[in-house]
Amino acid sequence: MKPTLPVAVTALALCLGLIWAGLLVRTHLAGTASVADRFETVLLDLRIALAGQKPPPKDVVIVAIDDETIDAVGPYPLPRDALAALVDRIREAGARALAVDILLFGASDETADGLLANSLASLPTVVAGAARMREGTAPASGVPVVETMLSPAPALAAATSTGLVNIVTDSGGTPRHVPMLFLTDSGLLPSFSLQAAAKYLSTSPNITEAGVTLGGRAVELDSGWHLALNYVGSGGSIRTLSAGDLLNPPAGFSAELEGRMAVLGVTATAVGDRFSTPFDPVMPGVEVQATAIANLLEAAPLVRTAGVRKLDSAAALLITLGAMIAVILLPLAPASIFYLMLLSGWLIICVVFFGQGLWLNATLPFAASLPPVVGLLITRQVTDRIEARRLLRAQEALSRFQSPRLAERISEDPSFLATPKEETAAILFVDLSGYTSLSERLGAARTRDFLKEFHTIVVNVVSDEHGIVLDFMGDGAMLGFGIPEAHPDDPVRACRCAFALERDVTAWLKKTGRDRDISSVRVGAHLGQVVLSRLGHDRQQQIAATGDCVNVASRLLEVAKDQKVSVVLSADLLAEVEKIAGSLETLRMETVAIRGRQQELKVGLWASGEAPALG
Repeated sequence: MKPTLPVAVTALALCLGLIWAGLLVRTHLAGTASVADRFETVLLDLRIALAGQKPPPKDVVIVAIDDETIDAVGPYPLPRDALAALVDRIREAGARALAVDILLFGASDETADGLLANSLASLPTVVAGAARMREGTAPASGVPVVETMLSPAPALAAATSTGLVNIVTDSGGTPRHVPMLFLTDSGLLPSFSLQAAAKYLSTSPNITEAGVTLGGRAVELDSGWHLALNYVGSGGSIRTLSAGDLLNPPAGFSAELEGRMAVLGVTATAVGDRFSTPFDPVMPGVEVQATAIANLLEAAPLVRTAGVRKLDSAAALLITLGAMIAVILLPLAPASIFYLMLLSGWLIICVVFFGQGLWLNATLPFAASLPPVVGLLITRQVTDRIEARRLLRAQEALSRFQSPRLAERISEDPSFLATPKEETAAILFVDLSGYTSLSERLGAARTRDFLKEFHTIVVNVVSDEHGIVLDFMGDGAMLGFGIPEAHPDDPVRACRCAFALERDVTAWLKKTGRDRDISSVRVGAHLGQVVLSRLGHDRQQQIAATGDCVNVASRLLEVAKDQKVSVVLSADLLAEVEKIAGSLETLRMETVAIRGRQQELKVGLWASGEAPALG
């Protein structure tokens, strides 16, 4: 289909659309938050809900300071000697490593601090620290920059390692990423979860450009070495033990900490932090940290890497470009359907691959394509309406010089009859006897009025029978049936038109008193092969029907004059009418000579008012 938008508008629309998509893609590749991310989190939660809960991690167990623990041991925060006893119980239960998600800043009782320090030093342990991040420009790597840091008490910090528990939440407060590295004044500091996983595996993390390697486990990370959290389920999905049960084990209690990673944190009511997650509106912070540690140990976070972001970006640019080209080239309805199919296809891809742990951005192609595509659709619709009005005016103007049916066909297909074609058609000629002397008496202006009335009757009659006027010739006209497209009943309609013309024109002449000047109305019609073509110069043409059929139909007017009848129809036309509607009652049949033609022709003759019945 030929594009309807001007080339300049098309080029401008494509440029603006790609610039808009490019800006969003650039933001996405840099890992910078945008408005589109708010919608992405909604679609992400839908995918998480579709995927459902996952089996809990085997190597991670949460030791929770819950309501029962506080009831048994005392108010929160627990005394540090009580914490020391709890750490000892965790070690004695066989835990391989411990992550303490409790802020132990500030000195306490020296003896209690010493006890806790000794307990923490008795097994591989990391203790939580917290930081305030520097506002403003981040380094090119995207690693968070620490402005101030809240560390454990000096005695405790010296006995163990410190890791920051800061997480990255979306606009709704849901933790989506956990940074693996923080930039401090003294250099890069591994996060709480990364250090915990490294201590469990008795290895040092190896930072690579794509992620981190832990004991042979390669974990792919998002930009800025951020871990995309892959939640297991609602609160309590990760195996959780009450700290109170460890301190005062009930009969038959089994800690099941042997060889596992213990994560110590607070879940008591109104104590500790809570986060909204896809599965739970109030998940304890310790379970978020435990999720990050489990993702590292199992190498199973959501895969959102630089390569995945590039795939998102490519999809956004291709969908934007493909949809815009469709709007430019296709009708609006198919173009809109094609655009919706592209978006739907991308959504399906996102859902399918999410089942494999791949986090493709479902929103980016929407955000990148929607404004330019909708803008182009509106522009195209406005342009099409303007063009439709222009074509309608052109068609109306053209229909004054061509038959409306031909004008409509030409406006729809400007190349119509660029190559001549041969068709079977019925051709009619009509003229008035006595017109020459009448026009001499009437003068130019009154003759024009007379002809206009006559031509109006011809147009009305032929239109009623779905024929076309091929040419007006003063007091005559050339009509066609089967042009530009043939129909099975063309011969019948041509016959009805012939008799209707004679009847209506005769009635008009009597009504106006012109029957004294115009002695008769003559109609001749023949059926045969005609050649439809464009005649004239390349810059000025007209549609014409030529061939022996046209010549014979014209000569039948002479036969009508010689035989003193009003309607002459060839036997060829009558034979086709008989096949469709039965035979016609004729005044008489004659075999007549046709001027300029060697072969005689059999015709049917009717006098004025002798029209036969024809369905």
